[in-house]
Amino acid sequence: MFDFKMIKAVYDKMPQRLSEVRKYVKQPLTLTEKILYAHLWNENQSEKFERGKSYVDFAPDRVAMQDATAQMALLQFMQAGRPKVAVPSTVHCDHLILAKDGADTDLSNSKISNKEVFDFLSSVSNKYGIGFWKPGAGIIHQVILENYAFPGGMMIGTDSHTVNAGGLGMVAIGVGGADACDVMAGLPWELKFPKIIGVKLTGKLSGWVSAKDVILKLAGILTVKGGTGYIIEYFGEGANNISCTGKGTICNMGAEIGATTSVFGYDESMKNYLISTGRETLTNEADKIKEHLNADYEVYQNPEKYFDQLIEINLSELEPHINGPFTPDAAWEISKFAEAVKLNDWPAKLDVGLIGSCTNSSYEDISRAASVAKQAIENGITAKSEFTITPGSEQVRYTVERDGFLSIFEKMGGVILANACGPCIGQWSRKTDDPNRKNSIITSFNRNFAKRNDGNPNTHAFVASPEIVTALAIAGDITFNPIKDFLTNEKGAKIKLKEPEGIELPIKGFDVKDAGFQAPAEDGSNVQIIVAPESNRLQLLDPFSAWEGTDLKGLKLLIKAKGKCTTDHISMAGPWLKYRGHLDNISNNMLIGAVNFFNEKTDSVKNQINGLYDSVPAVQRQYKANGIGTIVIGDENYGEGSSREHAAMEPRHLGVRIILTKSFARIHETNLKKQGMLALTFANKSDYDLIEEDDTFDLNGLTKFEPGKQLDLVVHHNNNTSIVIKCNHTYNQHQIEWFKAGGALNIIRKQVSDN
Repeated sequence: MFDFKMIKAVYDKMPQRLSEVRKYVKQPLTLTEKILYAHLWNENQSEKFERGKSYVDFAPDRVAMQDATAQMALLQFMQAGRPKVAVPSTVHCDHLILAKDGADTDLSNSKISNKEVFDFLSSVSNKYGIGFWKPGAGIIHQVILENYAFPGGMMIGTDSHTVNAGGLGMVAIGVGGADACDVMAGLPWELKFPKIIGVKLTGKLSGWVSAKDVILKLAGILTVKGGTGYIIEYFGEGANNISCTGKGTICNMGAEIGATTSVFGYDESMKNYLISTGRETLTNEADKIKEHLNADYEVYQNPEKYFDQLIEINLSELEPHINGPFTPDAAWEISKFAEAVKLNDWPAKLDVGLIGSCTNSSYEDISRAASVAKQAIENGITAKSEFTITPGSEQVRYTVERDGFLSIFEKMGGVILANACGPCIGQWSRKTDDPNRKNSIITSFNRNFAKRNDGNPNTHAFVASPEIVTALAIAGDITFNPIKDFLTNEKGAKIKLKEPEGIELPIKGFDVKDAGFQAPAEDGSNVQIIVAPESNRLQLLDPFSAWEGTDLKGLKLLIKAKGKCTTDHISMAGPWLKYRGHLDNISNNMLIGAVNFFNEKTDSVKNQINGLYDSVPAVQRQYKANGIGTIVIGDENYGEGSSREHAAMEPRHLGVRIILTKSFARIHETNLKKQGMLALTFANKSDYDLIEEDDTFDLNGLTKFEPGKQLDLVVHHNNNTSIVIKCNHTYNQHQIEWFKAGGALNIIRKQVSDN
């Protein structure tokens, strides 16, 4: 399945390319720089790029898409006019499977309810030379790690947790579908050359501490936006002491701190994982260039000279962490967590514990959690909370079932869910006695935004390692500390859990009967793709209109969003996932989760045409029908979270012209640019406070739109006074052309047709 010839070509070129790079960079190179410079679109480019400033064109080796985002990405690619993708690409059906009754039933129901979408993705993949992973095959990031990721490679994927592949030494970056479309169409992929945070790991994990705790601690240090514009490069003795899949867990949650991606250098744990997953031929090639798959010796000896920021974490002193609720950067050491629960009046009773997902579903994770569950069974204890297990892939599921781990969970009272995202992304039909009751759940997932898992704002979601989640599910209490606290069995005996024990890789090797892969047709020219005109799931795209060539006048305020406004707030997942291939239908969820600054409510904004309050999409549709453009005002780190470009396409489709915020999350800002939207930031963040509910806006300076040049937003208040707000932007000349053309896809279409 993996393209060995492509990988060998990358490795064969790498030494010579880096030798040329050294002539003009003239300093030791980090691993991040080696991979980036080795993947320049223009191989003959001889320029030292400035971190955080230089826009650079790259040539990724692969593209990966999950079923929810692949629909829009491929609908866009269909407009590009190419007969086949230019780079190896895959689609993974993992997001549309609703967790409800258990693996077999849920998967069967999903295949029926989502047949139209799965058939569409299968036929498009077949036509354009894309590998297709069927429903039940597993979660995209786990499948990528098992089959496609390779040290020193570069990949983009239409999911923010594409970064998981950094655990195998790959620069893997989450993007929107328009970026994926570019690369699949054979065009360069643009990225601002990132700054680099070095994280030096010393010591060794032990006891109840796992790789998960490394990233949970780092999230507390850097916060949800501290990694924005950075790649995080891990190194040191401690890094070499962590398993390959443990490295993947750490990289996976780098998305939760805004990092462009995260990466580890090639080592024995990666080599062992590659061999265990059937890729020994790859390790033979990687070993030949091992020096190029790690940073230069001088970098690790004097890291403060070569990284923009340096953080050190001693694994030997690290405690298990529990992060949350409502944000993944609220980090608590387990020794302090019980007191935090009491002080904040969080519900101590644990309703549900959930392990697995793309973040923590490796063989090692499952075996460590099973060792905790086994102790409970042997001591006559069943889980006091509901408990679910989500395997990351069919290969992992088959292997852990063979080795007896799944039966242990079932004896403890656990329910095995399908190999899919499920509750992690809100695809969870949760059974609850009272949706209005404050309640607590704990997961080994990556995100815990309000309403993300079950749509309930009263759910306090916490994040921890699979073994800690398992222990707390057994206890039924989030204040339980397995390091020091005792459980009581049915006979009244006091039981203290022993430290978890895990197996890094299966002793008998991985096994699977049917991995769920469908290879594309050699010649897809005769493959027909049918989208029914009356479908409410799929809709062929019409090109967005080009800029009218003038400044923007008479814009109305749609919403001034208060506080955290993630892509979940802008375009919810959960039940809305079924409309990911139908732009008009899914636009009915636009910004319905954002809090309106003026009334503290969600999905309730003032319609300046009639003065009445209504839902955000309804008001925006009326503005569009009356030819009125609008502006959305946002707070810090607007668009944090998922890579879903629907959060950019929906405002574009409904006629929003400007998104003006204090700051943007990286992927969302790029998505807005790609769709021909104006993504602007306040030059003075306090100007956010000057925006009033009945304001009307003019944007001046567009006719002289240039890189680095501010735009003027004239704000007309209802009392006949006006102010001018200075707006910054990060558009380069290339991106300004996207805006003028009405979106990057319009340019791609023209380039392909001209050729």
